Amino acid sequence: MRGKIIRAVGGFYFVWCYEDSHVYQCRARGIFRKDSFKPLVGDDCTFRLTQAQDVEGYVETIEKRRNQLIRPPVANVDQALVVFAVASPEPNLSLLDRFLIEMRRQDIPSVICFNKKDLADEEKTASLAGIYSRCGCRVLTVSVLTKEGLGTIRELMQGKTTVLAGPSGVGKSSLTNFLCPEAGMEIGALSARTERGKQTTRHAELFAVGEDTFFFDTPGFSSLELAGMKREEVKEFFPEFQEHEPYCRFQGCMHIREPDCGVKDAVEGGEISRARYESYLQLVQELSSAKR
Repeated sequence: MRGKIIRAVGGFYFVWCYEDSHVYQCRARGIFRKDSFKPLVGDDCTFRLTQAQDVEGYVETIEKRRNQLIRPPVANVDQALVVFAVASPEPNLSLLDRFLIEMRRQDIPSVICFNKKDLADEEKTASLAGIYSRCGCRVLTVSVLTKEGLGTIRELMQGKTTVLAGPSGVGKSSLTNFLCPEAGMEIGALSARTERGKQTTRHAELFAVGEDTFFFDTPGFSSLELAGMKREEVKEFFPEFQEHEPYCRFQGCMHIREPDCGVKDAVEGGEISRARYESYLQLVQELSSAKR
């Protein structure tokens, strides 16, 4: 039978069957270990039951992946819904920028979702949305608590496989419970001392919420390295730079110390967010130090 892996725990793969919508517990054939190939949540596969009446079986083959993420470790993603909180915890914009870059490197469109707008005033919410208004991603501000904006999320997910990603404590599990009430995800409270969320999602899990509509709930992350990236490549992942680069005096301008730089002029003129530009400088410096 043909199915989709929706969860992987302790060597078992839970496969949602396209034919009867049941979930079967499977192990992977030894050939996968021999070839050092690991099935991922989100993989389309074929599987065979041990006995016709069983609910257990073996994953036989994995279909060709459209894409594959390392963090979170999932496959066949159509888009990413990157969830951060407006407040409690305060958004780490450098971490958000890293995740947007990682998605863009894999040609996966991203939607930025700032949750908990009920905890902040309109000025702060608008300021956050403004920082990312020219970054090439759609920006949503929502409240899972009051349900404001959640209908838009449902519409954006229709007919696609979406990965929910972001730090712990920003409301991903609460959003999962709204989108798929039968998921029954545990909700964690923030630590009063560190304002960090407790890890309530311990593995990636795929939920079916409509015809050809799936989403991944994934564990939160607090750091993200851009492996294999060169410092010269970073500017390519800041789309708001592009329209100003023709005004740079030097071809290949890095927009750091060069004179007559169109990008730096745009930052000074408020056409490019200073927060995004400073995030760019931080990433370039980090990759330069790693190279040395």
